[in-house]
Amino acid sequence: MTATEAGTGAGTGAGAGNGTYWAAGDQILWRYRGNGGGSPVHICRPVTVVQDTDELLAVWMAPGTECVKPVLVDGTQVHAEPLATRYTRPRKTVRAHWFGAGVLKLARPGDPWSVWLFWDRGWLFRNWYVNLEEPRARWAGGVDSEDHFLDISVHPDRSWEWLDEDEFAQAQRVGLMDAATARGVREAGLAAVDVIRAWGAPFRDGWEHWRPDPQWRIPPLPDDWDRTPAPTRS
Repeated sequence: MTATEAGTGAGTGAGAGNGTYWAAGDQILWRYRGNGGGSPVHICRPVTVVQDTDELLAVWMAPGTECVKPVLVDGTQVHAEPLATRYTRPRKTVRAHWFGAGVLKLARPGDPWSVWLFWDRGWLFRNWYVNLEEPRARWAGGVDSEDHFLDISVHPDRSWEWLDEDEFAQAQRVGLMDAATARGVREAGLAAVDVIRAWGAPFRDGWEHWRPDPQWRIPPLPDDWDRTPAPTRS
């Protein structure tokens, strides 16, 4: 199903438990665990389902959505901390609202990345962003993953570039990622680059022309955003 075929009406799906699919308009959580074995969830973003099939999960994070993100214990934003200590200083999680335009996130089951679409104000399309990550584990309330630091920006003219190479290297230096995992992440990135060069899905599918249903409400951030559910399927 392409972007032009995806439904936009509010849905009443029962969720992803027992192998079922979410319906367009359902509200779920898109979460990331901290890096390292057994780390708790430290990023949580309430999103609205656009499409959910065997081939693709598409969700919309609206402007102004209340999310959870990590900051340093003293309140410093993570990316404001010098790289040398960015991943070693203690952190905490805080609630904050997503600023700027919304984000459309696209993920194919099993892929070790998701593709995000960004717009500037007035729906001026800016770029695709390939976020390298663990394949998402589905549960009744959403999907969970772990970020892999390295990313790729894809521009409207189909050119692309690696992003966050410095963070990827630093994560390895401080022990957040071992050499074998890092090799796998780089291989996943190269596989994504092959898709970009071939202009495969989802880049070719016209998602940059998609728009959210104006009747959708911003999903609330639940008090138990960090609950530990049993995953249902990837």
